[in-house]
Amino acid sequence: MSADATGVVRKIIHVDMDAFYASVEQRDNPDLRGKPVAVGGAAARGVVAAASYEARAFGVRSALPSVTARRRCPDLIFVAPRFDVYRAVSAQIRAIFAEHTALIEPLSLDEAYLDVTENIRNIPVATTLARMIRDRIKAETGLNASAGISYNKFLAKMASDLNKPNGQAVITPRMGPGFVESLPVGKFHGIGPATAAKMGRLGIATGADLKAKSLDFLQQHFGKSGLWYYGIARAIDERPVEPHRPRKSIGTEDTFEHDIADLEQVRREIAPLAAKVWRQGVAKGLHGRTLTVKVKYADFQQITRSRTAAVPFADAAEIEALALALIEPLFPVEKPIRLLGVTLSSLDDAPDAPDDAAQLAFW
Repeated sequence: MSADATGVVRKIIHVDMDAFYASVEQRDNPDLRGKPVAVGGAAARGVVAAASYEARAFGVRSALPSVTARRRCPDLIFVAPRFDVYRAVSAQIRAIFAEHTALIEPLSLDEAYLDVTENIRNIPVATTLARMIRDRIKAETGLNASAGISYNKFLAKMASDLNKPNGQAVITPRMGPGFVESLPVGKFHGIGPATAAKMGRLGIATGADLKAKSLDFLQQHFGKSGLWYYGIARAIDERPVEPHRPRKSIGTEDTFEHDIADLEQVRREIAPLAAKVWRQGVAKGLHGRTLTVKVKYADFQQITRSRTAAVPFADAAEIEALALALIEPLFPVEKPIRLLGVTLSSLDDAPDAPDDAAQLAFW
């Protein structure tokens, strides 16, 4: 169970805005309401940054290539992103958080952790406080938020997805272990498709299966992540809410189902990685000047190549172009590639970024 230094069980709320970018566009343009909307580029190499719930019904999701999104939903309406507006709305929302607690850890423009164990309004029931915050966001911005309430960050994050959109859920200390044991590992926050597939090959399909594995086993197969998996399988996450945690880098990587050795394949894989890194930076109000690409070969040998620009990258296309320039000299490769990664560092704030008892009675 997660507790602070005094042994008091924490009450943590994870607030997540519902389809944030798309919802802002629908709010500001009544003609878009009730229609499938994608925020992003409609061009052939464009990527969906966000999708409305009407679009999600057709399988349109963030990071999906725009051509695929259009194929899945022929009536999809593309809207160019307005990040200055999203940042302004995010600042409004964070101001609402600050009326209730000083312990706020923003994850992006549209989500944050709040530690409300001790809160400004002295409200003892965390679910009541979460509902008040969501109601205030709706009244002030016209947007819906969902919330998860629990005793640690991992479970609060998981809970916020349970009753989306425009809902909330609680996972109490009594409920936590059973909730985790019953959950497929592919649903765990932080376990992506490649890791879930690897766990499946090791006979780990659910949280209960994960809990049954020893720490030595998990560290042998998952390295330093093994200790994290060992903890969350037991519903343990001791991380505090950190209001001013500096971010050193933004990165993403992809482990391929089948190793690749063709340069054209690599070019196709780099584009979505670059787009995802750019999108993460924009969402967090950060720009970077140093780009690092990681290449892991089939025999697990790993190399990196980096370059620092004089000014921050202006868009995803610049990141993609430099990533390819760093990788192309490695070809032809002597052995196939199993993983590619792209990381942005030397981060600066982007212009105009916002500043940063009984079980159920307790919650």
